[in-house]
Amino acid sequence: MDMQNLVRNLALAARPAARQLGNLPRGVKDRVILRVAELLEARRRAIQAENRQDLEAARVQDYPTAFIDRLTLSDKVIASMIQGLREVAALPDPVGAVTGMWVRPNGLRVGRTRIPLGVIGFIYESRPNVTVDAAALCLKSGNAVILKGGKEAIHSNLALAELMQEALEEGGAPQAAVQIIPSIAREATLELLKQDELVDLIIPRGGEGLIRFVAEHSRIPVLKHYKGVCHIFVDAGADLEMAETVCFNAKVQRPGVCNAMETMLVHEEAAPAFLPRMLARFREAGVELRGCPRTREFDPKVAPAVEADWGFEFLDLILAVKVAPDLDGALDHIARYGSNHTEAIITRDYHRAQRFLKEVDSSVVLVNASTRFNDGGELGLGAEIGINTSKLHAFGPMGLEELTTTKFIVYGDGQIRT
Repeated sequence: MDMQNLVRNLALAARPAARQLGNLPRGVKDRVILRVAELLEARRRAIQAENRQDLEAARVQDYPTAFIDRLTLSDKVIASMIQGLREVAALPDPVGAVTGMWVRPNGLRVGRTRIPLGVIGFIYESRPNVTVDAAALCLKSGNAVILKGGKEAIHSNLALAELMQEALEEGGAPQAAVQIIPSIAREATLELLKQDELVDLIIPRGGEGLIRFVAEHSRIPVLKHYKGVCHIFVDAGADLEMAETVCFNAKVQRPGVCNAMETMLVHEEAAPAFLPRMLARFREAGVELRGCPRTREFDPKVAPAVEADWGFEFLDLILAVKVAPDLDGALDHIARYGSNHTEAIITRDYHRAQRFLKEVDSSVVLVNASTRFNDGGELGLGAEIGINTSKLHAFGPMGLEELTTTKFIVYGDGQIRT
């Protein structure tokens, strides 16, 4: 079968599956999700064997360490996937929830109820654990999903898709509710982006290049998970031990993810006491440092930052560092170079904390905590299908509720319009 017909047939099958899913009781959906968790545990070794094929191919092609980390289905990652599935199953079902009801002067009762979006095309790179997260969230929220993973994870993704198909069949849910395009060809992605009569929404998750490719070629509305240029601002008078711990975690724990800190901003009053020891600790951890002239006064070993370093998503053990004159300077820098993803302030000052929360235009803004918490699981959503850095129709991590919309429902008693 040619690629056009292959993708078209998947979309044709997904449409009635989405209609069935929208009417399934919660118990059926939860049973399927929990069965996926059971199968994932039972077949852990077989799935990891498929994953090793992807890892070997990535190493041969000399992919960076951070990329290999995202690709690896370690025991820890699989345990996290299983826990995420159980958490999604335990969450309330958003479908059918009435979000408000009011009475008009003519006696009409008007309200809103949550409904699925329909059929979602999910296009993503390198992280096979996302296959399971996306499928579970779409299933629980009543949406059929067509998955298009990257070539780097093809063996892992196909193994996980087979497992999910088995769980759907056993649980009495339509198997076309979760489908994967079994191809690594870019042509397959292009065909999916043409299915505007059958697919309701496209969600791309990956590098900036993928997002731009999808946005430029899609006939279907796109929710954009653009790059994560995340900042932490260490304020004057901040608890410097806290600042050191938080900044180190935000950069070093997993540098290859979108919520890792890429630029550290330091108030000029905090810089003399904070920067020398912080920069030394980063260097010991293998972080490559690029700083502004003021930063280099405190540590001449820091490489000079160039304009391209501000606003760049390194996804690696590389950090840009800048000394800011005050909170206004930090806010101006974030407004110019940020990507609306995640920003944090380390401060003891309540009013500056509140101003930072109010004025920073990012999907998650934190006070005295690591940027690594911009994650659906960490914020109590169970899991996420992505972090939307545009504002339509959701902003930030997209969990169950963000994968639904609302429709108006109206109860009358014979009213007519005059």
